[in-house]
Amino acid sequence: MTEADDLILISVDDHLIEPPDLFVHHLDARYLDRAPKLSRNAEGNDVWTFGQLVMETAALNAVAGRPKEEYGLEPQSLDEVRPGCYDVHERVKDMDAGGVLASMNFPSFPTFTGRTLLSDDLDLSLALVRAYNDFHIDEWCGAHPGRFIPMAIPAIWDAELTAAEVRRVAAKGCHSLSFTENPAALGYPSFHSDYWDPVWKACCDTGTVLSIHLGSSGRLAVPAADSPPDVMITLQPMNIQSAAADLLWSRVIKNFPDIRIALSEGGNGWVPYFLDRLDRTYEMHHAWTQQDFGGRLPSEVFREHFLTCFISDPVGVELRERIGVDNMCWEADYPHSDSMWPNAPEELAAVFAANAVPDDQVRKITHENAMRWYSFDPFAHVPKEAATVGARRAQAVGHDVSIMSRSSRVRTPDEKLEGFRRRAKAAVAAGN
Repeated sequence: MTEADDLILISVDDHLIEPPDLFVHHLDARYLDRAPKLSRNAEGNDVWTFGQLVMETAALNAVAGRPKEEYGLEPQSLDEVRPGCYDVHERVKDMDAGGVLASMNFPSFPTFTGRTLLSDDLDLSLALVRAYNDFHIDEWCGAHPGRFIPMAIPAIWDAELTAAEVRRVAAKGCHSLSFTENPAALGYPSFHSDYWDPVWKACCDTGTVLSIHLGSSGRLAVPAADSPPDVMITLQPMNIQSAAADLLWSRVIKNFPDIRIALSEGGNGWVPYFLDRLDRTYEMHHAWTQQDFGGRLPSEVFREHFLTCFISDPVGVELRERIGVDNMCWEADYPHSDSMWPNAPEELAAVFAANAVPDDQVRKITHENAMRWYSFDPFAHVPKEAATVGARRAQAVGHDVSIMSRSSRVRTPDEKLEGFRRRAKAAVAAGN
């Protein structure tokens, strides 16, 4: 049985809060005066502004190391979050303290699809996408080789430009593209259109994984404006399940057999039922729906194309053989509210022990699958003996991981709920 200290952990889903100098070093000087800027408003919150766009920062996105009483949706300033949220050198210290060897970081301000960078000047918008990706690959990941899986954002408004960007960043060693779980929800052609074919081809040609994060359709799963926040939090993985069904039955899988799709932060305890439902649907209906997978069952096709990602998910680990051990990756979700930082290794090791997961399967789930799917080799930079949870934590002795209050203003539970209700009402009015 693998002990927590012996695990080698690669997280395929973490997040960064972009620093104020995001575009300074990577954007053509002629665009700098029009680039998005981070500033502090009269309420003391940090906001990104870009043209008419004003986007508040953080909320539940950056609560690692804070008491749960401070969780909520209200905006914050960078002073109120751990420096590891936005400072790569502090992030690596937090990773070491949490026993994590390597991490893939999804964006915050640009959203998962880069759509906040769209403006009336499409040349500027493309320059911003490219600058963001260069910041992420060269500055964030490049600061600590072997510690980060590079990820790119798309120019979501243009499939050809996105395809070109996939090829450009692949040449720099980036093989992960953040993408939406439902382009139709964002006003673009659906997965069933041929519009995105250049993107799928570029991903196949370059070995790039389509990393689809829950919530990337811009929708909140809020059934009613007066639903409590627990409903939204419980239902968050539902959008990922919808995306998996939409893609599995789409022309994408059939026309691009080398496409690989990660269902980020979606968990995997639901997958065994989902696979049973896929096969039942095929058995009962393919004669009239004309679905054809070349003699294979949909569940087999799912295991060829989809990666499931989980934090602890005891049910998914228990049913791992029905999911496919080669299709499972671990994620830490730092610094989001589902993260168990810095104690994730102990939680994960306990789940493995409770389900008698053999060491070879532990290695696949904790790091080998991530390395294979994302064409990533941390051991070219970090020797295996220095990669374990115990070895990484030894590098972080003295690093403060205590839970501490960081809020400049502590809101009451009633204030937090009222803030959630305002957002929920707006989401429901917009059709979620």
